[in-house]
Amino acid sequence: MEPPRAPALCRLLPPLLLLLLPLLPRARAKYVRGNLSSKEDWVFLTRFCFLSDYGRLDFRFRYPEAKCCQNILLYFDDPSQWPAVYKAGDKDCLAKESVIRPENNQVINLTTQYAWSGCQVVSEDGTRYLSCSSGRSFRSVRERWWYIALSKCGGDGLQLEYEMVLTNGKSFWTRHFSADEFGILETDVTFLLIFLLIFFLSCYFGYLLKGRQLLHTTYKMFMAAAGVEVLSLLFFCIYWGQYATDGIGNESLKILAKLLFSSSFLIFLLMLILLGKGFTVTRGRISHSGSVKLSVYMTLYTLTHVVLLIYEAEFFDPGQVLYTYESPAGYGLIGLQVAAYVWFCYAVLISLRHFPEKQPFYVPFFAAYTLWFFAVPVMALIANFGIPKWAREKIVNGIQLGIHLYAHGVFLIMTRPSAANKNFPYHVRTSQIASAGAPGPGGSQSTDKPFPQHVYGNVTFISDSVPNFTELFSIPPPASSAGKQVEETAVAAAVAPRGRVVTTAERARPSPPLPARFPKAGRPELDGPTPPYQPLVPQTAGAAHRLHRILQHAHGRGHRTPGLSTLAHPRPMGRTPGPGRAPDPRSIPAPGLCHPRPSRPSPPLAPR
Repeated sequence: MEPPRAPALCRLLPPLLLLLLPLLPRARAKYVRGNLSSKEDWVFLTRFCFLSDYGRLDFRFRYPEAKCCQNILLYFDDPSQWPAVYKAGDKDCLAKESVIRPENNQVINLTTQYAWSGCQVVSEDGTRYLSCSSGRSFRSVRERWWYIALSKCGGDGLQLEYEMVLTNGKSFWTRHFSADEFGILETDVTFLLIFLLIFFLSCYFGYLLKGRQLLHTTYKMFMAAAGVEVLSLLFFCIYWGQYATDGIGNESLKILAKLLFSSSFLIFLLMLILLGKGFTVTRGRISHSGSVKLSVYMTLYTLTHVVLLIYEAEFFDPGQVLYTYESPAGYGLIGLQVAAYVWFCYAVLISLRHFPEKQPFYVPFFAAYTLWFFAVPVMALIANFGIPKWAREKIVNGIQLGIHLYAHGVFLIMTRPSAANKNFPYHVRTSQIASAGAPGPGGSQSTDKPFPQHVYGNVTFISDSVPNFTELFSIPPPASSAGKQVEETAVAAAVAPRGRVVTTAERARPSPPLPARFPKAGRPELDGPTPPYQPLVPQTAGAAHRLHRILQHAHGRGHRTPGLSTLAHPRPMGRTPGPGRAPDPRSIPAPGLCHPRPSRPSPPLAPR
C-alpha cells in the first residue's frame, strides 16, 4: 500500500481557502473607520501599541447633535486602568470612567465646549451634526498598549461615525505598525531570502539525485515543504508591505499566508514521522495499519489547525492582547505535537532495533529533531507567560521562523549529496522501491520488506552524466562487487571455447566466432602441439569449482585475472622454452589480448 503523500494536503487547500477567506479578523488596524450604533453606554473601539515618544492619534468623529454628549476615553495597559474595567460586570459606566486620570488628558469630550476636540456644528439635510477633527500625541516611559473606548453615561445609547489613524513616527517601517509589530516586515523579508536559498539548493540537490535515480519521496516532501514555506513568507511580505503603505492591508492575504505556513509545517512533520518509521531508509512501503494511523493523525492535525484559524478570526476578543496558542485549539495543537514526538521516538527506536547499521543517520537525526519537537510547546509557554504583551508578537514571529529555519537547514545539511553516503541511504535507488515492496509469495503484499543492503558508493557525488575518473583507480570491494566479478568470470569461462583465455574486456561483450580457416580447439584434425593450458572442467562440477580451477591455472601461467597479481614476465602460450633458452618475443601475447592457438595452415585445394 502506498504511504500517505503530501499531495493529499494540497487537495485540502482549495476547500479550506473557501472556508477561511470570508472569515476576516477584526482589524487591529492602524487605520480604523466605521459607523457605530449601540444601545449600550460604554463601547470598546480599538487598541494600538504606541512608542514612548512618537505615538500619534488623528481622528474625525461625527454624530447627531441630538445624541450629545459623547466622550472618547483613552486607557493604557496598567493593571489599574484597562484590565480593571474591561469585562468588569460589577462596574457601570461611571465606575469605568472614574479610573481615568484627567491630568493625563485621557478624555476627549466631543463637544464645542472642549477646544482640544476640534468640534463644530454642521447641518446636513436639515439635521445638525457635531463634527470633530483633531489629534492627540502619546508619550510614556515605555511602549504601551492604549485602548480607545466611547462612552455616554446615563444616555439613550451611542451613535458615531469615526475615522482614526494611529501611527508611530513617519518612517515606512514604523508609521502604521503597532510597537509590538516593529521589525516583522524586515524579519519576514530576511527569512524569505534565506528560505529561497534553501529551496533552490534543495532543487539543485534534487536534480542531481534524480539523475542517479536517488530522488526519494521523502526528499520530494522536503522540497515541497520548503517551497510552501517560501510561498507563505512571500504572501506575508506582500501583506505587511501593503499594510505599511496604507495601514489597512489585505486580511484575506494574511489568512492565506497563515494557511500555507501551517501546510508547510504539516508536510515537514509527516516527512519526519515517515523517516522515523524507516520509509525510504529501511523499507520501501508503509504497512496498511501504519498508513491508516498516519492518515487519521494528519487529518486530525489539519482540522485542528483549521479550527485554530477560525477561532482566532471569529472568537478572539479584540479588547485583549492574545497569542495564537491562548485558545482551546492552541492547547490541542500542543498536545498533538507531544503525541507526534512520542510516535516519532517509538518509530526511530524500532527502526534502530531492526537496522542498527543505520545509526550514523538516525542518531543525529533523532537528536536534532527532538529539539525541534519541543521547540513549539516551549515557545508557546514562553510567549504566554514570559514575554511582555507589548513586545510579544515581533519576538514570537522571529522565534517561530527561526524554528522552521532550523528544521529545514538541518535536514538540508544532513542529506546533502556530498555526505549522502554517510548520513542518508542514497545508495538505494528509486527503481528499487518497487522491488522492495513487491508482492510476496501467493500475491501477498510485502509491505514491510526492507531494502537490500547495498555497499555505499563513492563519497564524491558525481552525476551519472559526468565521467567519474576516480573510479579508474579504485579497488573493487571484496564483498559484493568482487563476488559479481567472480560469477561473471565463471559464466564467461564456461561458455568460452577451450584453449582461449577469457579477459576482462571480453567479459563485457559476447565472444566473436573463430575464423573459418582455423579449426576449433580440441578437434582431432588439429595437428599443432597441444598447449599446456587446458582449463577442462567436468560438466558436473559447480561454478565455484570451475572458477577455482580457472583462477589457479591462470595465476600459474601469468595471465591477467581481475583481483590477482600477474607475473612480471608472462610465458608464451606456445611451446615451453627449454633450459637456457629465451622465449621468442614474437610468441608472447600482448597483455589483455587473446591469441588463437597456432596451427598448421591447411594445404591448398587441388585444382579441378
